Amino acid sequence: MRTELDKVVAALKEFYAREALLFEQDLGERTLTHRLAVEMERQFPDFEVDCDFDRLGPRTLNLPRGSIVSTDDHLGKSIYPDIVVHQRAVPKNHIAIEVRKASNHQPVEHDRHKLRALTDQHIWFAYWIGVLVLLGKSGVTSSEVFVSGEPHEELSKYLAQRLKEAGIGVA
Repeated sequence: MRTELDKVVAALKEFYAREALLFEQDLGERTLTHRLAVEMERQFPDFEVDCDFDRLGPRTLNLPRGSIVSTDDHLGKSIYPDIVVHQRAVPKNHIAIEVRKASNHQPVEHDRHKLRALTDQHIWFAYWIGVLVLLGKSGVTSSEVFVSGEPHEELSKYLAQRLKEAGIGVA
């Protein structure tokens, strides 16, 4: 998993090197997410990288009835991960990433709930790793890694350290 997280760090480093103008103009999270996904594609050539992908194989990514995880659609059924690294046809779900601007004052718990659900081995084709990143103007202000439906403290510390070493970890 550390190798995969190192690729995420490399993508974030390139993203910050290339996209300073996006932060200067205070563009929205969707714009930032798309540009980060472009950098993720370079790091994961054997996978597809998509934004707001709401499928698990041929099925819509719906949560089980009674789930405590909040959803992203008006029907209250679907969730849309910001970025996914996966193989569409298999399906092989590798990494789910939730991206937030550090200036977003909405509670971050919604993103955490999504990553818990997306990495939960009991829910369909779970993602192997979930990553939450808060993007500040000059670097990542906070990050968290999820595995098997739970935050993973050791990998979260590893990711924070690698971001700091890359010069883009602000926290």
